[in-house]
Amino acid sequence: MKSLISKEKQIKKRWYIIDASGKILGRLVSKIVCILRGKAKTTYTPNIDTGDYIIIINANKIKITGNKYIHKLYYHHTGYVGGIKSISFKELANKNPRKLIEKAVKGMLPKGPLSSVIQNKLKIYEDETHNHQAQTPMLLSI
Repeated sequence: MKSLISKEKQIKKRWYIIDASGKILGRLVSKIVCILRGKAKTTYTPNIDTGDYIIIINANKIKITGNKYIHKLYYHHTGYVGGIKSISFKELANKNPRKLIEKAVKGMLPKGPLSSVIQNKLKIYEDETHNHQAQTPMLLSI
């Protein structure tokens, strides 16, 4: 039996749309990453981008379990000495709910140059409207 190595020209990429309202963040993102990487396809190759495009709508209606809504913190560094900053889940959800999903997806993807290519295939919108009707996305229920 021979291993199948996909070529980039042979890969057919589809567009999917996912409604995030009422979904739990971690469970949703783990399935999104699987689709973005193409692991569910039979033509999966780890070093080639074989995944599909995903449009996420209603990002502001995502849920999280337990006390993480208040206690979970996201950190970033300004680059200056002592410049570590933190923001809680609650503040970030009010300020920019798209960042919550972006940070979760980035954390679940493998690190390297292919990661940035995969991240560009994720389109996140805070409400129902999106501008990708020309791609005819299929509704994916997760």
